Amino acid sequence: MKRGEIVELEITDLAFGGKGIARVNLGEQTGYVVFVPNSIPGQLVKCRIIKKRKKHAEGKLLEVLRKSSEEVENGYQAIPGAPYATWPIEKQQAHKKESSIQLFRRIGDVENIADSLDEFITSPLDWHYRNKMEYSFSTVRFDIPTRTEIDEPALGFKHRGQWLAVENMDADSGLFDKEIEDNIQHIRKWCEASGLPFWHPARHHGFFRFLTFRKSFKNNRMLINLTTHSDGIDDFDGEGFAKLCTDLWGDRVAGILQSVNSTTGDRTMDEPEEVRQLFGEPIIHDTLLGLDFEISMRSFFQPNPNAAQKLYQKAIDYVFDGKEPSESEVVMDLFCGTGTIGQILTSQSGGNKEIIGVDIIPEAIENAKENAEKNGLTGLKFFAADVGKFLREYPDYQNRIDTIVLDPPRGGIAPKTLQKIIHLGAKRIVYVSCNPATQARDTIDLREAGYEIKKWSLVDQFPHTSHVETVVLFDKA
Repeated sequence: MKRGEIVELEITDLAFGGKGIARVNLGEQTGYVVFVPNSIPGQLVKCRIIKKRKKHAEGKLLEVLRKSSEEVENGYQAIPGAPYATWPIEKQQAHKKESSIQLFRRIGDVENIADSLDEFITSPLDWHYRNKMEYSFSTVRFDIPTRTEIDEPALGFKHRGQWLAVENMDADSGLFDKEIEDNIQHIRKWCEASGLPFWHPARHHGFFRFLTFRKSFKNNRMLINLTTHSDGIDDFDGEGFAKLCTDLWGDRVAGILQSVNSTTGDRTMDEPEEVRQLFGEPIIHDTLLGLDFEISMRSFFQPNPNAAQKLYQKAIDYVFDGKEPSESEVVMDLFCGTGTIGQILTSQSGGNKEIIGVDIIPEAIENAKENAEKNGLTGLKFFAADVGKFLREYPDYQNRIDTIVLDPPRGGIAPKTLQKIIHLGAKRIVYVSCNPATQARDTIDLREAGYEIKKWSLVDQFPHTSHVETVVLFDKA
């Protein structure tokens, strides 16, 4: 077995993060492990070996040659971002629970982690739970029946593991919105008929680049953002595009924008050089645990708000943990972003707990202040500050911090930053993570500093994917 070789393997087990496990015999070496992401037990797969190590190899899934006996038909269009869509939800949840327990044992060195598991929180919606989806234009279409790349315009999702070819979105994927996804093909046909070229990722040339939808579960309205290049913008019929969208989705359309992005990067969130309002308003509104949030196309908002409410409520339950709120104690919400957790804490504490939000990004703090004002919340304070310098700049909070809430990005907390957090001396830490692997890593340092896991919960925010989120309550011994 060599790097670059294409092999057929039977998946017999599953590791954390959605990596299927196959075991093969290489000469006298029996049970050699090959990890194949996005596969499930029972499948026979074709994959390309991309890494070869002494004890294991990693493969890139090319094709499922035989389905697992556990798979079921669901009636939705298969998409690369939902590798578990045909695997019963109960099987998915059992895997996420068990693999997370093993992860904390292996990386975090917490042997009794299963004893402190509070609950596994399921998503209120197994299907159609997302409020945002992004689709790519490309001049190269991946044809699923023949598994070949064809030179013709396409609009949909990038084929798994590729950055060039796109699979057309022709029907409901089951993750987002049936009415939207059933009609995306009409957008593709209109753009193709316009005569303006679709984007070619390799040549960095073309006009139509991305199509993004964001909807509100509160009132079922949506924002549409068409990202284009500047070349050909004078020939683009913005009014015609807006009319097409309103004809397709009627009063559901709250606003239509055109973002002009002439960079060569292949990301929807690159800062646009110009934003044109083609129709309606640039914002929609949604709610989380009774609070109203104003959402633009570029602002962060939880992709599965119904599950996010359960995630945030569990974090807040851990902050209080059966105690009555006390004005003398301070809750510090680190990596607070736009202040969602802090606002909910303020609302549910009745103003009887001093809550401060801290984030190093000034723009995020400004958004947090605006959101708090719109929700009529007072007493909540936000600071744009570095964690390590916070107590030096605000000495009034020395020895007053009762609880720290952590909700870091996927990469986790940098080691130096974690030491600064420990130095703040909080009695407890509520750690929310979208990546249990980095959280388990950080658990080692927290335990060495005297923090022990009192209880923790898992939240299945993204059914039919390998992702799972965790909320851990650390108490200082």
